[in-house]
Amino acid sequence: MPLLDSITHKIDLPEGVSANIDGDEVTFSKDGSSISRRFRNSRISINSVDGQIHVFCDLPRRAHKALAGTWAAHLRNMVKGIDSGFEYRLKAVYSHFPMTLKVDGNVMTITNLFGEKVPRSANLPWSPGEVQVRVENKVDVIVTGADREKVGQTAANIERSCKIRKRDRRVFQDGIYIVSKDGER
Repeated sequence: MPLLDSITHKIDLPEGVSANIDGDEVTFSKDGSSISRRFRNSRISINSVDGQIHVFCDLPRRAHKALAGTWAAHLRNMVKGIDSGFEYRLKAVYSHFPMTLKVDGNVMTITNLFGEKVPRSANLPWSPGEVQVRVENKVDVIVTGADREKVGQTAANIERSCKIRKRDRRVFQDGIYIVSKDGER
């Protein structure tokens, strides 16, 4: 198998998005909001060139090629997140017992799931400035934010909090489920 000389991934920056690379930390900012992340490896470098971000690796092996591609995907997600944001939509489904959803700070409370007396709670680990969770029409939950991983983890926490145990999932389908991902805000 031939050895590649070098590999470069190029990420274009949209209008109004600025990038700052300080050592291992890459920060994107737009209109006062910013998102940053550390990328550390001795073989892979990240540079800003003419309105683009370049992920460069010289004489890459298979692991370095894979890592460079992963870093490029993370950087593209950061650019898209700071530019337009990410949105996950969830829907509360119930057949007999109507459930009530309420967001209070860093906790989402689900009351009356399957007629349970004790309310269930979903942990929302990030501040409302980073990830916003809102309930619309009593059954629609919308999770939005700039960081794809934080938005996805928050949606997964909400979905996982309604997991039904010791019942047949084909029959007992009540819960909150992710309906769509990554819609533009």
